[in-house]
Parts: sequence; structure tokens; C-alpha cells
Amino acid sequence: MKSFLQQEILSEEKNTHMTHIEDSVLYGGVDGTRQAINALRELRDMLQGKHSGSVSVKWDGAPAIFAGTDPSDGKFFVAKKGIFNKNPKVYKTKADVDADTSGDLNTKMNAALNELPALGIKGVIQGDFLFGPGDVAKEKIGGESFITFHPNTIVYAIPTNTQAAKDVKSAKIGIVWHTSYSGTSFENMKASYGVNVAGLRTSRKVWSQDAMLRDITNATMTSAQTKAVDSHLSNAGKIFRKIAGSTLRQLENNQQLAQLIEQFNNTFVRKGEIIRDSRRHVVALQKWIQTKYKTEASKRKSDAGKAAQFKKMNEVMSFFSKQNTASLVAMFDLQKEIVNAKLILTGKLDELGTIGTFVKTNKGYKVTGAEGYVAIDKLTGGALKLVDRMEFSYNNFSPNVLKGWDQPSRN
Repeated sequence: MKSFLQQEILSEEKNTHMTHIEDSVLYGGVDGTRQAINALRELRDMLQGKHSGSVSVKWDGAPAIFAGTDPSDGKFFVAKKGIFNKNPKVYKTKADVDADTSGDLNTKMNAALNELPALGIKGVIQGDFLFGPGDVAKEKIGGESFITFHPNTIVYAIPTNTQAAKDVKSAKIGIVWHTSYSGTSFENMKASYGVNVAGLRTSRKVWSQDAMLRDITNATMTSAQTKAVDSHLSNAGKIFRKIAGSTLRQLENNQQLAQLIEQFNNTFVRKGEIIRDSRRHVVALQKWIQTKYKTEASKRKSDAGKAAQFKKMNEVMSFFSKQNTASLVAMFDLQKEIVNAKLILTGKLDELGTIGTFVKTNKGYKVTGAEGYVAIDKLTGGALKLVDRMEFSYNNFSPNVLKGWDQPSRN
């Protein structure tokens, strides 16, 4: 039987959202928490050389693109995420693209419609744009010359004297593919995480990559790193046993509350702050929730409108019983252990990168890691993100980091 991370292809519903591995504690209940810990154990074992496997790399591309054959008429199309609307929005002609898009998006979609048929795509695949017409530049970083593209937050840089740089320069578009779809209609399509680009034809005008990270032979962990990961995962297991299953199930069945907790946690991520004291964090969370609903109530003009907001607040706050509060403190401690193990593992995976990754700040370029990685669970059909949120997410929200869409050519 293949292990968690040896399974390259993931059967799931439409690939529109993946949960951060630590947030599976909030959203996934008992099973989700167990899967998160097991995923990290599998990745640890893989990086110890105990078994072979593949991990998916998250590329920081934009926008999302779907391409392939419309099963209803056999015609080639490109699309945005509107492909899964009740009335699917797909583009089969330049007129279709021009009627629905403008600016940079229009340029990219028209280029995709022109160039992607040459790949001979079977079925439907999903990816992210890395670059389109006019997006590739030549720049010097740290005194070295690179070919760069900057689709989102991360700047990707390839040394100019390499074949990869020549391939990028000759291409009109660059796309990283990550998900395959099959079905008799867009409505009933099922997703499989992974695209085998070896099955596609090549075109000099398309720089086409898949997202799988296969060669891990140069990323074997040291004994000290393994010991540190083992310690975090052991602590995670001990804490997990202290959390009331009823608390996990309540959160799993109350996604609104789980989302509020994630939103509160993200206020720290955006500031680049680490949650240090879990008990104080739970107290601050309760005050934040109350303030949120009281602020909403103050915006309502009628007494009924104000009362409705206070009712919602009381319903949410009813979760914070003595047992649930104690379990929530433990859950935040558990998330810390998951994050600490995750950072060691993703740091090791970053060593495998063959393309430079930077962020562009007001003071110049700064080295950064990949956006993250994806752990694929063959048992549940789920995929969990492993992202260094203190780095990538902070960069994503920071006004001091220039984003790809801030460039004049993208406006």
C-alpha cells in the first residue's frame, strides 16, 4: 500500500481551496487533526530516506487557468474559475475572451487560447499563470544576471546562462499545472491532484511545468533536524490526547466559528507576530469576537437589527464553556507544535529549489522560500498546505513588498 505522500494523484472535488495543515485542527475535527500529524510524520520519514515519494510544490502563480476539451462539444477552451458556475463560463474564441475580460487578464487568456492547443491537452487541467506576454524581464540581483517573472508575491529568477532561461525567453506564456479533471460535464467533474506534463506535447511558445517535487535525494534531514521534528510531533501527540473530542467535533460542525478563529489568528500573521501564550490568546479571541459583533450592532439603525447581532454574538460565545476553553488552549498549543515541525520540513524542501525565489521590497530584492508545499492524502481525498505563514503570508500582506500586479505593465 502506498504511503500518504507516495500518492501523487489525489481524487477530490473541485480544487478551489486547500486548508493550511495547522488549520485542519480547527476545521477537520478528530480525523483532520490526526491526518495533519500523520502527514508530517510521512514527510519526515520521506526526508529520512525511509521511503520514496513525491510532494507538490505551491507556485505563486496568478491567475488560475483551466484548459482542455469541453466534454459537451469536444471543442478546446480556456477558462477562469467560472468554469464551475451553474452556467459554466468558458472561452472558445477571441470574441468570448474579449467580451468577458480586459487588461492583463485579457492578454493572458487570449495568449492561452492561441498557444495551449499545441500541447494536445486531454480532458481538463488546471494551473496558474507564471508569466504572459511582456512579463519576463532581465534583472541583476546580488550582482548576478537573471531572467525573472513576477506573477504574484514571489519573484522567480533563473540564471541567464542556463537552458531554462533560454526556454523562458522564447515562450509567450508560462504555466504550472497542478490538477486534472475528468467527467462528462463541468458540473460533475472530479479533480485529481497532479498533472503529468510528460503526456503533453511541447511547444517553444509555452513554458509548461508540473507542480510535483520528485527528487528528494539531496534533502535528507540531519539527525539533529530529525530529532527536533520528532520532539514536536511527540508533543503534538501528547497534546492531542488532552483535547476533548467533543470540542473538536463542535468546531468541525460550526465552520463559522472555526473561520472566526482563523481570521483572528490571521491578524497576527499579517503583523508577523507569533502566538506565544495560548491561554491569553483564547482570552483575546473572546474579546475580539465580542467587539466584532458589537461593532456590527452599532452600524444597525433599528433595535431589531442591533438585537440580531447580539443574538449572533451570544450564540457564538456559548461555545466557550470551561471544557471547550481549556481544549481550545490545548488546540493552539497543538497548532504551534505542528507549525514548528512543518517549518523544519519545508525549510529542508526549500533546499531542492532549482529556480531562485525572491521578494521585491522597497530596499531591493530579498531571498525567500517557495510559497509552500502540498501534502496529499490518498485516504480522504484531501490536500493540506504547508506554508511558512510568518514568511510568505506576511510578505503577501506587507505593503513593503511589491506585488506582481503592482507593476505598470500589469495595470
